[in-house]
Amino acid sequence: MDIIIAIVVGLIAGWLAGIIMKGSGYGIIGDIILGILGSIIGNWIFGFLGIGSYGILWTIIVAVIGAVVLIYMVRFIRNL
Repeated sequence: MDIIIAIVVGLIAGWLAGIIMKGSGYGIIGDIILGILGSIIGNWIFGFLGIGSYGILWTIIVAVIGAVVLIYMVRFIRNL
C-alpha cells in the first residue's frame, strides 16, 4: 500500500510543481518520478531544518517544494 501512496503523492507533487514552474509538463511517468524525487529532496531539506511531517497533505506540500527545487536545479544546470 505504501508504494501506491508514494506513486499518487509523486503524481500530484510532480503535476503541481510543473504548474508552479510554468513548464510544458513531463508526462505522467515524468511527473511521478519528479514528484518522488522531489519528495526525497523535500524530506531531506525539511529534515535538515528540523521540521517533521504531519500527514498526507504535509507530505504533498514537502514533495511539491522538493520537486520545485529539483526543476529549478535542472533548468539552472541546462542553462550553463
